[in-house]
Amino acid sequence: MGDPATQPGRDDAATVAEPAVSARRPDRSSGRLPELPSGASSAGSRVTSVVTPRETLHLQEIARTRIFVIIAAVFAGLVPFTIPLLGGDPTAKTIFICSNSAIVASCGWLAWQLRRDEGYTIARATTVAYVSVISAFASIWYFGVFSPAPAVIPFGLSFFSIGQSRRAVLGVYLTCAFLQGVLMLAIMTGVLPDQGLIRAQSLTPVQQGTIMVILQGLFFVTYLTQRKTRQATLDAIEQHDRVLRSLHQRDALLREARQDLAQALQAGGLGRWSEEVVGSYRLGRVIGRGAMGEVYEATHVETGDPAAVKLLHPHVLAQADLVQRFVREARIVASLSAANVVRVLEVSPPEAPVPWLAMERLNGLDLADYLREHKRMGLKGVLTMLRQVGLGLDAARALGVVHRDLKPRNLYLSSQGDIWKILDFGVARVTGEQTLTIDQIVGTPNYMAPEQANGAAVTHRTDLFALGVITYRALTGQPAFEGETTAEILYKVVHTMPVAASTLVSLPSEVDLVLAIALAKNAADRFDSAAELAQALDAAARSRLDAALRSRAEALVARLPWGVA
Repeated sequence: MGDPATQPGRDDAATVAEPAVSARRPDRSSGRLPELPSGASSAGSRVTSVVTPRETLHLQEIARTRIFVIIAAVFAGLVPFTIPLLGGDPTAKTIFICSNSAIVASCGWLAWQLRRDEGYTIARATTVAYVSVISAFASIWYFGVFSPAPAVIPFGLSFFSIGQSRRAVLGVYLTCAFLQGVLMLAIMTGVLPDQGLIRAQSLTPVQQGTIMVILQGLFFVTYLTQRKTRQATLDAIEQHDRVLRSLHQRDALLREARQDLAQALQAGGLGRWSEEVVGSYRLGRVIGRGAMGEVYEATHVETGDPAAVKLLHPHVLAQADLVQRFVREARIVASLSAANVVRVLEVSPPEAPVPWLAMERLNGLDLADYLREHKRMGLKGVLTMLRQVGLGLDAARALGVVHRDLKPRNLYLSSQGDIWKILDFGVARVTGEQTLTIDQIVGTPNYMAPEQANGAAVTHRTDLFALGVITYRALTGQPAFEGETTAEILYKVVHTMPVAASTLVSLPSEVDLVLAIALAKNAADRFDSAAELAQALDAAARSRLDAALRSRAEALVARLPWGVA
């Protein structure tokens, strides 16, 4: 895939793909990013209004229960009015009236509780179910256990069997089957007198047993069918949810691809400095182009060693601040003597008419290209990247350098030794120095830390937040923070958490806890180094996360929960 400069715009903070932004700082009096503007609010509300498949079935269950208790209460309340027309045994009649009153009372109580969704609980619904079942069998005894009356049981059983609690549903089914069997056997054996309006005197024992078996089979089929129906519904909703997530991910990746294509169209071919010699290098074709300058492939005029040379555009030379930024980047990168930071070979002298910077020419691909090709990275690969990038960040931290624009485009996997290197220190901040971007927010919105988005002071933990976002992106294949506008993205960075990684891909749940610390909104709550992040992620991958880290992460999630898919 070429070299670190094959992606145009590496010489500028304002790149085309995953662009680094430079904007005026927000009002510092509140210390918070302004509320999401109207143009981004609709997307934000779309995210927060989505529920999981199980939550969808739960809401459906509440709605079904409201309808059921009303129907059951009305039916149970009207049936006793037919008694004057039916007659029957006085004792059975009294039990029948009392049992229907119990159904009306219990259903009315549950209907009152269901004025609000929060009033629905498995315990309350199950209580009404048992009251209804027992009362129904008391009514069956009045009509006759071998009459059509037992056919009312599958009606209630079909409703309860589609509920979310498998234990409660199984208990209701077994209660129905047990009571029906006991009641029929008691009457068949004479233990209990048959006082029903329709009696079994004309039926032989074989016929009575057959009817009992048929009813038991009907109960079981009703229970099994409804359980399978619930699972099929849940599977369909989850499949729909997966399709939506896949489409959402595809759209995000397509946006990245379009941005990268726009970059690629800017590169290639000859440039104004092709075939010229700058310093010790002869320039070849353009392999990267941005708003500030161009990057050329180059070779050392004496040794023939390859290099990548970055030069400023002529029109940029009139802007002193941009020239200073370029010279400053050259000085910063040249001072970072670390294997995991792109190596500077030569820097233009102060008297050079056009400032330039010669860097090692790398072969391989950056993380953005890797993720576009492979979609995501395994835990082992992520850990290797974190450890190596961490060494580069440690070297930068030792010199007081904050990169401020870590993102997949700026992490390069060199094929020479399979080593990860950090690129592009064009907007880096050196502790104790005056920034060249006064009153501006700089960086790439999707990978900015909250304090960076708020225009507050940045530290090495700002880079660690970006590294956490990169880790999330590499593990899940999806951006942690995205939106249609920069304002929407920054709002999410400051105020929300992404979807838990383990809900998107198969990962140990403890990985979510590590990411919760890495993506903490408060810099003080984050890891202090990339090595700490890598060590915690390694432990989480083996489900051996330290108890202190676990408690720390759980407290963060309790304060600001993960988002929903």
